[in-house]
Amino acid sequence: MSADWGPVVVSVILFILLSPGLLFQLPARTRVVEFGNMTTSGISILLHAVIYFCILTILIIAVGIHIHAY
Repeated sequence: MSADWGPVVVSVILFILLSPGLLFQLPARTRVVEFGNMTTSGISILLHAVIYFCILTILIIAVGIHIHAY
């Protein structure tokens, strides 16, 4: 019996990369995009969650990323 680790790995990587303020924040407080400012807002969290869901859905369902552990 093998486990499919693809969705887990993709979810963790996207969660780290799309954390608001870590690499970028969209929308920022003073500009549209700020990079590496380590701050966040409610709107930014909501927008990053929507982006996260869209990219995760595309990668898992449409592309079909699978990592099987034996």
